[in-house]
Amino acid sequence: MDLPTLWFMLWGILWAVYFMLDGYDFGAGMLVLFLGRNEPEKRLIVRTIGPVWSGNEVWLIAAGGVTFAAFPAAYALMFSYLYLPLLFILFALIFRGVALEFRGKTELPGWQQACDTALFLGSALPSLLFGVAFGNIFQGLPFDATGYHGNLLTLLNPYSMLTGILFLLLFLMHGSVYLAMKTEGTLQLRAAGFGSKLWAGLLFAAAIFLPATHFRTDLYLNYMHSPLLSILPAAAVASLITGRLYLAKAGYTGAFFASCLTVLFFIFFGVVGLYPRLLPSSLDPNYSLNIANAASGSYTLMVMTIVALIFIPVVVAYQIWVQRIFRGVVEAKDTGEY
Repeated sequence: MDLPTLWFMLWGILWAVYFMLDGYDFGAGMLVLFLGRNEPEKRLIVRTIGPVWSGNEVWLIAAGGVTFAAFPAAYALMFSYLYLPLLFILFALIFRGVALEFRGKTELPGWQQACDTALFLGSALPSLLFGVAFGNIFQGLPFDATGYHGNLLTLLNPYSMLTGILFLLLFLMHGSVYLAMKTEGTLQLRAAGFGSKLWAGLLFAAAIFLPATHFRTDLYLNYMHSPLLSILPAAAVASLITGRLYLAKAGYTGAFFASCLTVLFFIFFGVVGLYPRLLPSSLDPNYSLNIANAASGSYTLMVMTIVALIFIPVVVAYQIWVQRIFRGVVEAKDTGEY
């Protein structure tokens, strides 16, 4: 396997792991306003993600760093053509972090409500806009040798908005089963009930997205050339159904792990369909950026491979350790400063 292909695979894996981990943070952050009926319940919801959210965002830094170092041309154009959506995502993530860290620092009237609103918006906007960004990448961006020929309104096209809604529903579902796993009592039942109701909407959105992808993108070409790859979308659908079965049996841990697999396989589906491109052009395929014309030099990729072999296992070990430390149900006495 050549180095550009190896780094394309790692690029896709990092984005998938980020969405799997921060996806339940986004979902729980949005659900504070819907599932928390009183201040203790809201504190409990925030406490489920409070110790882990910042660690989960390490994978966003890693994914962005890999894009910058391994495929600098794609990074430059991506952050130029998608500048406004990515800027909105950045501001939303800042507001979310501030809301999580400062929510319990004061008892000023209205402060908690303001933080909860910031937490909701700081979770909902990235969920939607990440989907919009990837939806535009999947179908290609309007650029050629003379530059980019789109604007913010062209980015908000029907297919990208459909992808954004799918991301939003996927993370809401992910967050609801996470809360069902991490809480108990009436809050747990409320989270599980919300997830059960949301599941039908998520399945409906996926049922629209998959055929729409056939008509609006060429992601299926790789699957037609290598039918064995069809296991990825099939696995995404299978894990989505498995999660619903676990929810019906109150197997919340199983439902959460099935939800994790759903997110992973969904992202893998899109990344594998893109290969070997990173940023397709909807105007002329000859101007698309791929692993051949967007990758760094061989020496850079070799050094990065050595660094990755050393530090990625460290990050994985840290993530496992954190999840192990904060495993189990969060109880009311654990809410602390949140």
